[in-house]
Amino acid sequence: MDELKIFSQMKDTLRFPIYAKISLIIIGLFAFTEILFITQSIILPIIYSVIIAILLNPIINFFVNKKINRVLVISVTLVLALALTFLIITLLSIQIGKLSDSFPKFLVKFNQLIGVCTTWVSENFDISKDKINLFITQKRTEIVKESSTAIAKILLNTGNSLVVLLLIPVYIFLILFYKSHLLNFIHQVFNKTEFSKVDDVLISTKQIIQSYLIGLLLEACIVAFLNSTALLIIGIEYAILLGVMGAILNLIPYIGGLIAISLPLLIALATKPLTYGMYVLAAYILIQLIDNNFIIPKIVASKVKINALISIIIVLVGGALWGVAGMFLALPLTAIIKIICDHIEPLKPWGVLLGNPDENSKPWFIKQKA
Repeated sequence: MDELKIFSQMKDTLRFPIYAKISLIIIGLFAFTEILFITQSIILPIIYSVIIAILLNPIINFFVNKKINRVLVISVTLVLALALTFLIITLLSIQIGKLSDSFPKFLVKFNQLIGVCTTWVSENFDISKDKINLFITQKRTEIVKESSTAIAKILLNTGNSLVVLLLIPVYIFLILFYKSHLLNFIHQVFNKTEFSKVDDVLISTKQIIQSYLIGLLLEACIVAFLNSTALLIIGIEYAILLGVMGAILNLIPYIGGLIAISLPLLIALATKPLTYGMYVLAAYILIQLIDNNFIIPKIVASKVKINALISIIIVLVGGALWGVAGMFLALPLTAIIKIICDHIEPLKPWGVLLGNPDENSKPWFIKQKA
């Protein structure tokens, strides 16, 4: 009895006021975020490797079940995947090289377009051309300086990036090879009574990553076809390259679509009359409407049950934390977190917050009144 009394007194003593709890939570989140930012060069390759390994796992299992050596299957699959990736990058690089050869012509057209815009602004807003030209010159100088700094940073980070790219295939091979060992470790971390929940989380995570990535790939192919077809019909140069690049940028949720529109629009304004720019803008807006209202809900969003508000927030947070890579990973990682929350009783409210609202369910305050 005395021990229970002492334990109760210690428990009462260790209770923190609400402001102290909130402060601890904020400090913990800040420390956790800082760790993720500092260790991104270590964490990001591992996350990408795990996702790609999960995507390739059905192929590996199919051939292993046919009594083919596991190491041979993993090696051949990785070599073929790397060869396909290298082929796509090479084709895009060739097209980008041809596009860069046309930059002098684009520059002349841009200068002509800027001259027309300067004259129009000067005549309609009563601003002298000298002031407008001075402003353009200052901004151009700032852009050149910022671009030089960005290029220098890219060159400095190229070595690290190459090391990371070389590590990813190694990680994928080892994750696929030690899959059973890793799954056994995860099971041993939890009690036997929790095995069913752990299996449910693992199976759901595997299914959502596979379906989400396949859905993204299918969406990218459809959008690339629509972009390229529209630009070919309008008569824009490098239509296929711009269409494919737009589809790749479109993989970044919500933000990528806006960047994808700007590239062909600039090319159209630099090489064609102004009306062609309007055609490109109208075509891309129509494609974005089709993508957002038909393709994404049916192919991609149905796999990741995250509501739009949370999606936008986490994409911005992912971009601030890990850049473009963080934007791409934001939705699948949040979907995995939602799966975990849905299977752990104290975390279920957070799963509800992340997910889409159930149209048939009433808010708790309406239920209380009823």
